[in-house]
Amino acid sequence: MNILVIESSPHKHGSSNLLAEEFIRGAKERGHQLEIFDAARADLHTCLGCDACGMSGPCVQKDDMAQLREKLLASDMAVFVTPLYYFGMSAQLKTVLDRFYSFNGRLSAKGLKTALIAAAWDSNDWTMRELSSHYQTLCRYLNFRDQGTILGIGCGTVSQTRASRFPKLAYEFGISL
Repeated sequence: MNILVIESSPHKHGSSNLLAEEFIRGAKERGHQLEIFDAARADLHTCLGCDACGMSGPCVQKDDMAQLREKLLASDMAVFVTPLYYFGMSAQLKTVLDRFYSFNGRLSAKGLKTALIAAAWDSNDWTMRELSSHYQTLCRYLNFRDQGTILGIGCGTVSQTRASRFPKLAYEFGISL
């Protein structure tokens, strides 16, 4: 399976990307082909809401979203990776998702397999509720086939994340595909 991992943390070596690395390690061991798109370092602009694309593209903006669009449409699965910021996804990932508008129909028709990997400082049982709900709504709306989530709570620092159960869970998730 061709898997596109969309990382979105401004901290290249932060907790959410650590979990993504473990997922990738497991998925590669299983024989899957993986590619990483780093949304935090890409040249991406927010959706203008101009509707010039008519939800079927191309987008009038000339940035790295054109490259991401092609990678996403060629993939069998996408994995969204984000730190938890104020109980939601990072602005970098939200920018990517908002730009799906320019190829909404093609993406929805694809029935793409997806997963969510997130890391949060807080460890309350409700910490990931809104992010999880947003992800599930996206899955329903865009006809994504959710393969699972790794919601790493109590992962405020890389050392806390490494000491937690979540790297092992992310690795096992990658192996399970």
